Amino acid sequence: MWLSKQISNACKLIKSTQIGEVTSTQDNTITVQTSQEHREIKGSAPFGVISVPPTGAKAVVTPTEQGFIYTGVLNQASDLEPGELMLYSNGGASIVLKNNGQVLINGKVLE
Repeated sequence: MWLSKQISNACKLIKSTQIGEVTSTQDNTITVQTSQEHREIKGSAPFGVISVPPTGAKAVVTPTEQGFIYTGVLNQASDLEPGELMLYSNGGASIVLKNNGQVLINGKVLE
């Protein structure tokens, strides 16, 4: 019985995850409009990575025991191959780690 209840509660959380549009940012928090408005929610990312998505980005909002968090944004179209990684800013700066070992900074190969 206990295990069934735990699984049921976990499924409720998963079903509550939504995607919405970032409508504002302030002090490293964002407001996201899904079926409801989520105000001043914090992000979740791997240690050492911090980002604040720009207004208009599609953010993934997930409930937790302490309230809602955004767990990331939907990827934009890119020409990355599977296994490659890109860091980029809204201003156009980028770093790409290629499968062949190259590192591109703003499109130029780092040597």
